[in-house]
Order: sequence, then C-alpha cells, then structure tokens
Amino acid sequence: MKGNLKLRLTAMNFLEFAVWGAYLTCMGNYLGRAGMGGEISWFYAIQGIVSIFMPTIMGIVADKWIQPQRLLSICHLLAGAAMIGLFMMGMNATEPNKTAFITLYTLSVAFYMPTLALSNTTAFTILKDAGMDTVKDFPPIRVFGTVGFIATMWFVNCATLDNGFFFTLAENANKFQYTHYQFLVSGVLSIVLFFYCFTLPQCKLQPKPTQSLAESFGMDAFKLFKTKKMAMFFIFSALLGMSLQVTNGYATPFLTSFKGSADAAMSNSFGANNATMLVSLSQVAEALCILLIPFFLRKYGIKVVMLIAMFAWVLRFGFFGLGNPAMPGVLLFIGSCIVYGVAFDFFNVSGGLFVDKECDPKVKASAQGLFMLMTNGLGATIGTLAAGKVIDHYCQWNDAGYLVGDWRSAWLIFAGFALVVAAAFMFLFQYKHVPEEK
Repeated sequence: MKGNLKLRLTAMNFLEFAVWGAYLTCMGNYLGRAGMGGEISWFYAIQGIVSIFMPTIMGIVADKWIQPQRLLSICHLLAGAAMIGLFMMGMNATEPNKTAFITLYTLSVAFYMPTLALSNTTAFTILKDAGMDTVKDFPPIRVFGTVGFIATMWFVNCATLDNGFFFTLAENANKFQYTHYQFLVSGVLSIVLFFYCFTLPQCKLQPKPTQSLAESFGMDAFKLFKTKKMAMFFIFSALLGMSLQVTNGYATPFLTSFKGSADAAMSNSFGANNATMLVSLSQVAEALCILLIPFFLRKYGIKVVMLIAMFAWVLRFGFFGLGNPAMPGVLLFIGSCIVYGVAFDFFNVSGGLFVDKECDPKVKASAQGLFMLMTNGLGATIGTLAAGKVIDHYCQWNDAGYLVGDWRSAWLIFAGFALVVAAAFMFLFQYKHVPEEK
C-alpha cells in the first residue's frame, strides 16, 4: 500500500515539473526571436509577482475549503489551457501581439505557481495519513519531479518540426527550444495532470475552530514573523530567492549567444547549439542532490544546509562568468550546472521541509504559501528585474537574434551579491541544531 502511494506521488511530481521544464529555461530564446527580447526579465518577474499573492491565496483555500489535490487539479486545467493559447498565438504570428501574449502568459503562471506549494501540501498530507516520514520519504519522490523537468528540457531541445517531426542535436531554427511549440508541450502535460490528480487519495480538511476575519484569510501565517528564527528564515529566503530565476531566464540566451562568436570552436560547439540540453545538467545534479537532503538536514540542520546553498550560488554565477562553450572553458559551465543542484535543492526543498516541521498543522498550507511568496514571489521578482537591468546594461540583442555583450561582468556581479547574502546569513540567522537519531 505504501509503495503504491509513493509511486502515485512520484508520477504526480514527474508531471508537476515536466509542465514547467518545457519552457522555463528556453523561453528566453523564443522571446528574443518573437520581438519580445527586451521583456525577458518581465516574463520571469511575472512568475514572481503572481507568487506574491496566488500561492498564499490558494494555500488558504486548500487549508479551509477545497482539498489540496482537487485544487491542484483545477489550477493545472486553467494554466494548461492558457499555455495552449500561447502556442496558438505563436502559430498565428511570428511576432504575436505583445500585450495579449503577456496577458495570457500571466494567467497561465498565476495558476501554475501555486501548484508548486499545493503539490508539496498534497504529498505531505498523503504521506502523513499513511504513517510515513516526510523527511525520509518525500525527497526520493520529489527527485522524480526533477526527472520530469529534465525529460521535457531534452524533448524541446531535440524535437524539431521542419518538413516533418524528428529529433536532432544538430542546429535547426525550428527546434522546439526556439519556437512556440514549447508552450504546447507544457499545456498538454498540464491537462494530463489535471485528470491525474482526480486519481489521488483524498486529503481531508481538518475541522477548524471559529476564527477571526484575519485568520479566515490565512493572515495567521504571518504570525510566524513574530518568532525571530522564522522571521530571519523568511527574510533570507527572499534574499536567496533573488537568485532563483536569473539563470532560468538568461542561461540559454547566454549560451546561444556564442553562436555569433567569430571563434568557430565556440560558435559550432555543442553547448551553443544545444543550450537547453547543456543547462539540463543543472537539473540532473538537482535530482542527485535531493537524495542528500535527509542526511544533511538531520546531521547539520537548516542553517548549514542553507549556507551551503548560498555559497553554491556564488559558484553557479562565477563559473558562468569565467567559462565558455569550447574546451577547456566548457568545464566551468559543467561545474556551474553541477553546483546548481546544491544551490537549488539545499534551499528550495530543504526550506519546504523546514517550514512543514516548524509550523503548526493549522497553518501548514498557508505557511508553504508564505514561503513561496518570499522566495518565488518577492525575492524572484526583485532579483529578476534587477538582473534584467544589469544584463540590459552590458548586453544587447543583435540582428541575428543573439543577446551579446559583456556577459562576464554581469555574471560576476550576481556572484558578488550571493556572496554578500551568504556572509550576512552566517552571522544573523541564529539556529541551534540538535542532530536527530537515525
């Protein structure tokens, strides 16, 4: 019975992140070719803006009125329908109407972003109802979310519609990673997950006592800021969240820009022509690093784990700034992708587990929504817009559709920011960890 539940939650996580992986890291290349290259930072910031309020609102609904697995299903239906709408706009025009495109995209991510917290709430609830340990049993399930993300990254990197459908690693302007077909892949998978969620066990709502108006709208989750430990945790979550979307938005335009290099070794390199696949090494590392989380959390605690994540972000950006897609510079790109696994997992996944462990059961879903608000909301929005300003200062789109310029300076500025945040966290976040028995 427990094995069957784990398998079903594994499938849910696979689809949850496969939906995102279809476009998240390659959308920038499409936007550049569709006349919206100057708005890349806004497309990624929109994910953060909607995360300021949508995960919290949906967390409130899941805590009080609709079972989280059912709400997860409804959100994916709406997000998937909007993604398919983006595909249709791209199919009808080489440069779609910018306002209409951004509006439909906003609608899609407004309903997708809450599903990241809702899928966690659903998995945690089902595991606990079955008598399982979330710290031990969730990471091996969550790792298949990353596998799903990787699978669709590889699919859109190689899938090509050019006088027929085929897969190729060779350069082709009609690869899905450059076209509107990436949105179709995402939309279809989201609709599949809409139906799949109806097969999951019920996550019955817990009876709640009479509540004040503020409590009924989930504002009680903000009481966590009264505790210094949790307040500092959420503040630094926002600061670290500023790094989350930078490479999602700009890594593939950065790598693809080397196709315009006068150096043939760079312009013809695998990385320049298969940017999405090279970046997917980050997700491979992420999948492997998830399995380390239970050990590190039990032995070292959340402070050390988050410090490791912060210093990993320094290396993530620094290696991008110092490398190039030809040998031996490509080894630094590979190194950047490897450390991303630690940078993302040791913060994002461990943070969700920490919130689940530290918070009262009555506000768990709301607290997960608050964590998303601080990281993918405030942090990612401010960080992405700031990163866009930095990159726009140092780089410009050329007539060939490549974003070229002084990328090194931009990446090293981002690395410096991550280093300052890590140093501040080391001294300001006070947390005494008691190692758990095996």
